[in-house]
Amino acid sequence: MSFRYVHYTMSTESTEVTLTELAPGVAYGNGARPGWQMLAATPLVILVGVTGVGKSTTLEMLQAQAWEFTLLPDRRTVTDQLIIDYMQAIDGAPRQPERDRSKRFAYTRRYHELFPGGMAHALSQIQVDGALVTRRILFDGLRGEAEVTHAAQALPHARFVVLDAPDIVRVRRLLGRSDAFDKISLATANATTASAAGLASIGVAGADELFTSAEVAELLALAAPPVGAGTVAVADLRAKVQIVVEERRNYDPQAARAYLCAHYPQRTLVIDTVKHDAAAVAQRIIAWLP
Repeated sequence: MSFRYVHYTMSTESTEVTLTELAPGVAYGNGARPGWQMLAATPLVILVGVTGVGKSTTLEMLQAQAWEFTLLPDRRTVTDQLIIDYMQAIDGAPRQPERDRSKRFAYTRRYHELFPGGMAHALSQIQVDGALVTRRILFDGLRGEAEVTHAAQALPHARFVVLDAPDIVRVRRLLGRSDAFDKISLATANATTASAAGLASIGVAGADELFTSAEVAELLALAAPPVGAGTVAVADLRAKVQIVVEERRNYDPQAARAYLCAHYPQRTLVIDTVKHDAAAVAQRIIAWLP
């Protein structure tokens, strides 16, 4: 992985300050560029939520409603360029993209051990061109109690929009079988021969405790025979359920929401993306922000 470095000198002593540019007007590195400021001093809107709660759809709807904002490089980009690259440098390993989710989780877990707050710590290292501050600045997004705890303290001008959806809805959205924010029936599905053994029967250990027995039966029924009577490849179902399981292990969405609501209620907006469609979610965010 290669970066574009921005070099310039500051003061009469010709002190060199090196920044790594993530996007136009957004960078991190040593020192500060004149006219730029750290995110800690910047009004910021942070979307909070795990995969499948509707963050991307929310951003699209905000843009569709002509609400002007500057979107920071997303969580994946910051993970690649600040977190994974940093850990690979420590390991003396080649600096290259990592797409395997399990390995990415391992990198981010280790980074969190070094820097409490994990992604929130990385976010606090970013600085922006002062010209961007004339528009709202959004970041997509933070996850888990540790991240939001650090962010609430390190970024005192940030506000948090917590998007929430049940785990089974997230799996269905990841499978692409429904539009974002569709209300999904959680009615009991037809039992399958694999339902007695649960999701462990398709190779996802620890998944059954996250879902009710009815939800387990519903998910298995989506799979192609012989597991279920649906059309979803078993490997695809396994992969999507595993994503939800891994994220719950690393980032507890309920704990993150509870912490923000208990300690920073004036800076926190919680929205259920099953009860509210995409347009309503965007409208609530716009109305809530000063």
